[in-house]
Amino acid sequence: MSAGKALFQPVQPVRAYQRVAEQIEDRIVSGDLPSGSRLPAERELVNQFAVGRSTVREALRVLESAGLVRSRPGDPQGAEVLGVTPDNLSRALGRLTRSHLSTLGELVQFRMVLDAESNRLAARLHSAADLERMAEQIARMETLSKVDLRAFSEADALFHQTVAEASGNSLLALCARAVHNAVVEVIEGKIAAAGDITALMNRSIAHHRRVLEAIRAGDGGLAARLGRQALYDYYADHVEDGTRRLLTAALEDHGDERS
Repeated sequence: MSAGKALFQPVQPVRAYQRVAEQIEDRIVSGDLPSGSRLPAERELVNQFAVGRSTVREALRVLESAGLVRSRPGDPQGAEVLGVTPDNLSRALGRLTRSHLSTLGELVQFRMVLDAESNRLAARLHSAADLERMAEQIARMETLSKVDLRAFSEADALFHQTVAEASGNSLLALCARAVHNAVVEVIEGKIAAAGDITALMNRSIAHHRRVLEAIRAGDGGLAARLGRQALYDYYADHVEDGTRRLLTAALEDHGDERS
């Protein structure tokens, strides 16, 4: 190590509100405070944490900004617990992309990998009820394509969430919705200005029908390929310069075989 260059940097002391927020978040994530429940009122939190009211309020602001609670100062019922949801994750992913710590190309590539594996597993593990729910979302997409892109995109997200749920893995289902929402949040304006939106929506509906049929037939390899290809076709022209290679790499033949 060169002389005069410190190995470590000064640290900032952790503020009390951060510790309060961490404890509440731990209880929410562990399930001790489920979605829809209420935190104790501010006065009770002040007593339990042995801190000032301003510290509790700052902790609640931190938790609210993370989407974990909904709080109103002085609410006698206490803050409402929202819990961990796809919206929390999609907002975090959207912020990550906008911060330039990651790129839109990376986010789309991640979705290509996630959707492909969800499709493959769903082809192996789906139930009759899962297939019915997928078909219902496609029917909604057909109806909503005559309304607007945002409503259509919501039905699209629910289709992919349903497919991921059919895999039997709750984490896949949570991530599927979050990643879909994050991509749409970042790129929706570009897609909307890209040309004939009706044609894009009709093409998307046709794609979802092919995915459903592949899943129904138990053809996981085809379902996975369809997922990757559709995302490449939809987003490749809209990612940053130099990141299309990430999508191309995810698109390459993975040696998928019939499941």
